[in-house]
Amino acid sequence: MKIWVDADACPVVIKDILFKAAERTGVQLTLVANQPVRVPPSRHIKFIRVAPGFDVADNEIVKRLEAGDLVITGDIPLAAEVIEKEGIALNPRGELYSADNIRARLNMRDFMDTLRSSGIDTGGPSSPDMSDRKSFADNLDKLLTRYARD
Repeated sequence: MKIWVDADACPVVIKDILFKAAERTGVQLTLVANQPVRVPPSRHIKFIRVAPGFDVADNEIVKRLEAGDLVITGDIPLAAEVIEKEGIALNPRGELYSADNIRARLNMRDFMDTLRSSGIDTGGPSSPDMSDRKSFADNLDKLLTRYARD
């Protein structure tokens, strides 16, 4: 298992949890973004900078992803592609995307996009609170523990 991070929109507190997990477990962590990202020196942590552009980072992750890899993203279309390639998708709030829930998430995303394009202010997502951080850390730990057992 490798961990891929859609790093452009990933909150710093979540990246810090991921950095600690990579060091603790030795699992390869790769952040992908189109702008510089602070990455601590580690043989387990890499950064790939991609060209600016719509979905360039997402496409790079999908291209490199192997079945069983974990992708950290709040981007629902990217999560759908990850699931399609038999990867695991976890969002920064600790919610695990699955084949059972991704279609409903895509439909809700499309609905909200329609509202925004018609001029309705839907607001943006709030920053992860303490319960979100705990949920993320707990689910990440479960996935890494399962990987270590297998």
